[in-house]
Amino acid sequence: MTPTRLPRTLVVRLDSSGDVLLAGPAVRAVAAGSSYTALLCGPQGAAAGRMLPGVDDVLTYDAPWVGLEPPPVTRPATRQLMETLTAGRFDRALVLVSYHQSPLPVALLLKLAGIGRTAADCEDYPGALLDLRHRRRPHRHEALAALDLAHAAGFPLPPGDDGRLRVLPPPHTTHLTGPEPYVVLHPGAAVPARAWSPGRAARAAAALSAAGHRVVVTGGRAERELTARVAGRHALDLGGATDLPQLAGVLAAARAVVAGNTGPAHLAAAVRTPVVSLFAPVVPAERWAPYRVPHVLLGDPRAACADTRARHCPVPGHPCLDGIGDAEVLDAVAALTDRPADRGEQTERGAAV
Repeated sequence: MTPTRLPRTLVVRLDSSGDVLLAGPAVRAVAAGSSYTALLCGPQGAAAGRMLPGVDDVLTYDAPWVGLEPPPVTRPATRQLMETLTAGRFDRALVLVSYHQSPLPVALLLKLAGIGRTAADCEDYPGALLDLRHRRRPHRHEALAALDLAHAAGFPLPPGDDGRLRVLPPPHTTHLTGPEPYVVLHPGAAVPARAWSPGRAARAAAALSAAGHRVVVTGGRAERELTARVAGRHALDLGGATDLPQLAGVLAAARAVVAGNTGPAHLAAAVRTPVVSLFAPVVPAERWAPYRVPHVLLGDPRAACADTRARHCPVPGHPCLDGIGDAEVLDAVAALTDRPADRGEQTERGAAV
C-alpha cells in the first residue's frame, strides 16, 4: 500500500508583523501535516514570517487591498505573483484574514495559479473561489480563529504543541542592553491611535526609572527621533539598533514590556515576556490582546473611539491612552514582575481577559 503523500501547502497572511506572529500556531499546525509549507506575506510581515517555526519558505507580495499605503494594481506585479505561486506547485492554501477583511481577492489569484484546494474564513459569498468556506466563531481571538480554520482544513496542532505564540530562538543581545535586569518601553506603533503621545511616553520612562527600573527604549529606524525623546536621560535608547530577531532577543531578556497594541507586544508574547498592553479600543481587545502570556491591559475600553478602527485618534488629547496615570503603569509592571509562580496568565484592571 502506497502511503498518502502529504500536501505542499501555502499559508497566506498579508498584513503586518503582529498579524503574522499571531498566525504562528496555525502555521505550525499546517506544517505538521504538510511536506512543505510556504508563507505568503506582505513586505511588513516577511521578517516575522522568517522567524516562525515550520516555515520552509517566505514569499512576499505587496497586495493592493492590504496595508496603510497599498500599492496600485499593476499587471507586472500580479504576473510575478502568479508565476511564483504556479512554480510552488501547492496542493492546498489557507488564507488567514482578520475578522473585518475579505479573503476573496487573493483566493481568486490562488485559483488562477492552479492551487487545488483553498480554505478561508469568509462572510461574503465566495462562489467557486473557496473549497472550504469557514465561519469564524464570534468574539474569537485572532490566534484562535486561525487555529480553528487550520483544524477545519485538516491541520490540527500536533501532539505536544501547546498552541502558544512561538518564534525561532532569538540571538543573545546582552551586548546591546547590558547584563542588568530591565524593562522595555516600546513607544511607537504603525497606527498612531494605538500608541502614547511622545510626551506621555517620555514621562512614563522617567517614572519607571524613578521607581528603580532600568528602562530600555526600543523602536525601528524610522522611530529614532521618537525613541531618543522618550529615553531622554532616564533610559537606554535602542531606537534603530535592532532588526526583528534582535528585538526578539531584547524582549526575551526583559522582565516586562510596556507597549501599545502593535507587533512588538505580540513578539514579546512569542518569547514569553509579560506585557503591559496600552490598548486603545479602536479594535477589540478580545481579538488582539497579548495571547496566552501574563499581561495587564491599560486604557479606557469605553472611550469614544471604541471599535472605530481609527488610525488617528478622533478624540482631542488621546484620552484613552494618554489618560493612563504613572501609578497605573508602575502597578502593572509590579503585578507582572513580582507575581507569584502560580499566578494566572492574564490580568486586566478588574477582570480577566
